Amino acid sequence: MLSASKIHQALREQGITHIVGLTDNLCRVLFQLLIDDPELEVINVSREGEAFALASGLYLGGKKPVVLIQNTGFLESGDAFRGTSWNMKIPQVILMGYRGYKSLAPEIERKDSVAEFTEPTLKAWNIPYHIMVDDGDIGMISTAFEQAQSTSLPVAVLVAETTV
Repeated sequence: MLSASKIHQALREQGITHIVGLTDNLCRVLFQLLIDDPELEVINVSREGEAFALASGLYLGGKKPVVLIQNTGFLESGDAFRGTSWNMKIPQVILMGYRGYKSLAPEIERKDSVAEFTEPTLKAWNIPYHIMVDDGDIGMISTAFEQAQSTSLPVAVLVAETTV
């Protein structure tokens, strides 16, 4: 399992100024750590699509935001994402709670449908992504920031689940 405190530290190392998103069950521990950090500003949105517009505006204003949402909300916010982050070529990192990830295991008979749609949707929309399952994957955060910067496009980091 992923340590929320290690993700928090990895984000701090990237010089993040803002977290824009909507709390979900998978990342609630991480969200609380970020809210408690006096060096970061957390902006909660009412719908995930708002996160992309706000984060894009913050980037254009010289800040370094991260979008933090769940995969279900990402699927719902496709047009907002396309119309801002993608079309504006914002080098944005999206931390995405990967609801249903565990249900993708071959031995699980009943899959969470959002998990089955997540990666195919990212591929169809040409969004590079990385999956973090445990603390050994934390380096994917810096990889995503480098990739976003070099391509001037958003990159997703899928977060399987966090613990303190």
